[in-house]
Amino acid sequence: MTEKTAEPTDEAALVEDVPPLPLPPLPQDPPRQELPQQEPRQDDPPQAPPRPPRRALRAVARWTAAVLVLGGLGAGTVAGITSMSRTDVPGLATEDDGRWDYPRLTLPALPAGAPRPFSDANAAEVHHADLRRLVLPAPAGAKADEKADGGWVTTAQYVSEYPKADRAALAQRLKDSALRHIAARAWTMPDGTSVRVYLLQFNSVAYSTEFQDQLFGNESYPQPLAGITDIATDDDWPASGGVEYTTTRVYTEAKPYGPEQVRHAYVLAGDTVALVVHARKGAAGTEAVPFHQTLILQNQLLG
Repeated sequence: MTEKTAEPTDEAALVEDVPPLPLPPLPQDPPRQELPQQEPRQDDPPQAPPRPPRRALRAVARWTAAVLVLGGLGAGTVAGITSMSRTDVPGLATEDDGRWDYPRLTLPALPAGAPRPFSDANAAEVHHADLRRLVLPAPAGAKADEKADGGWVTTAQYVSEYPKADRAALAQRLKDSALRHIAARAWTMPDGTSVRVYLLQFNSVAYSTEFQDQLFGNESYPQPLAGITDIATDDDWPASGGVEYTTTRVYTEAKPYGPEQVRHAYVLAGDTVALVVHARKGAAGTEAVPFHQTLILQNQLLG
């Protein structure tokens, strides 16, 4: 932002621009007779220093007034800017880019002596924190889903995200695996976007990796979700969007899509597999910016 310097007031301009008026010539005194110099007496008072000319005093007064005026204007400008919010100052306003207002995120405390999931002392890459505390909280303005409020959910609720024909086999696969539990949170935004976040925790990274491989079946695309007609890779997802030691796969529904467009992604983070889903009805479909924001924040909590 280019800062503007305060313009001098009319008073300051007048003080600076008008030249001092010339003083009338002093009358010539008659010639004085030179007296013989006398030695000063010790009882004579010391002579006072010569007084500065009145013209010099007037110039000093004019410049002092100008400095005070300009200094007051500058201080007022600084005080005004510092008291304004960022969006009130021209050039500093932040344009809305579609991101949601999430609360400040903090990692939950670990049990005493428990290592982080990707530390050298944790070969199984287990999340020792309460999984429910690792589910992303809903942003401001969201309407929470009582069936998924950040607590534990059943396997049946998770597999409901997939087509009916695939649910029984998927539920049996989870039953046969070393699945420990599932935590989830869901909400709806004012624009109609529905969000579901599932965290599936297994006994180790080996089991979570095996389950995700089964979802993909050695293919480029995962097992489709319910209501998706055509899966496409999300080319807008940044390559640096994932957290170190985690794997993020991001997809969107290509046009023409059904009554709603669905964006979803899988995150493999140690012993945990996350499924993040955004869906919105209408021709506009789901917005990429809040979807990527949700995915990044959930990935950070798991990493």
